[in-house]
Amino acid sequence: MRNNSRKNYRRRRRNTGASRIKLVGIVAVIVVIAIIIVISCFNKTKKDSNKAKDTGTATENVTGVTEQLSETEEAKELFAPKESDATAAIGDELESSYAVVIDEQDGTVVAGKNAHEKMYPASMTKVMTVLVAAEQAEKNAIDAAKNENAEIDRQAVIENKLNEVVTITREATDYSYVHDCSTTGFLDGEQVPLRDVFNGTILPSGGESAYQLAVYTAGSMEAFVDMMNQKAAELGIGQTTHFANPVGIYDENNYSTAYDMAVIMQAAMQDDICKTVLSNHTYSTAATPQHPENLNISNLFLRRIEDKMTSGEVIGAKTGFVNQSGNCAVSYEKAASGKTYICVTAGASSGWHCIDNHVYLYNTYGK
Repeated sequence: MRNNSRKNYRRRRRNTGASRIKLVGIVAVIVVIAIIIVISCFNKTKKDSNKAKDTGTATENVTGVTEQLSETEEAKELFAPKESDATAAIGDELESSYAVVIDEQDGTVVAGKNAHEKMYPASMTKVMTVLVAAEQAEKNAIDAAKNENAEIDRQAVIENKLNEVVTITREATDYSYVHDCSTTGFLDGEQVPLRDVFNGTILPSGGESAYQLAVYTAGSMEAFVDMMNQKAAELGIGQTTHFANPVGIYDENNYSTAYDMAVIMQAAMQDDICKTVLSNHTYSTAATPQHPENLNISNLFLRRIEDKMTSGEVIGAKTGFVNQSGNCAVSYEKAASGKTYICVTAGASSGWHCIDNHVYLYNTYGK
């Protein structure tokens, strides 16, 4: 009886041990399978990550190439006239100390005299002032029309913008008075259309108009000057031209070159607002309570030079004067041949001599 009990006990022990071995084997197999699955998932994740990384790198490379192409294309569009063996050296026959004549179509410097030397642009500065203000006004007007889901008629939208009322501030008139600027004649508190401020900036070279145009555009004169310098950089002349104010008051940090002023003029004449303002011989402002009979203003350079030209027509111009620059001017001519030229001079002893210098340069080189 005892022997049978022992046999049964040993048999149960053997069966239990076998079961345990079998269970351990199953668990081991399950663990191995789990490890294989985990490793496979890890490798797949790593491959996907590398693939995504490679794709991202490729996208970045393509984007970089695209940006480089865009920059290259933009650089090609810059108006950057080049000198050549045919570029004439202007000598002492011209009173002005600085001069350049540029063929707009060929993109060549036809003639020059200290064309790349630093000089002070005086009120030629205002060409950049109206260019920056015009581009911003056009952008704001078109963006506003788009936001209203209005059908865009570019010309009508811009014309409507030019009718916007601008209030001439005491700061503008005081600035002009303190710095002994030429004036349009606007008074403190006078409300005038934006187009009058543009014309007042160029035709009589109004200091209060230029100041008010800057503040209207950017909120402050300082912010507007930043925009002017940004535009100079966009035109490719940021290394040799820098502005310190929108009026042209002498400042050692308000400088340019004859060549650079020609580049600015070319850009301005491509803008509809600027071209119109720079081409107006005379202009009458809107009637206001302060000026019920209007203000009649003139571009004296255009009015005086038209009788002196023997060929072609000067269709746009802006003059300037400070002691450090002498009498200076930038102008744009359509020659009898139909070609267009840009001329800049600085350092003449009088306004009439400045005009005579432009006549001489156009008649000599503007074919």
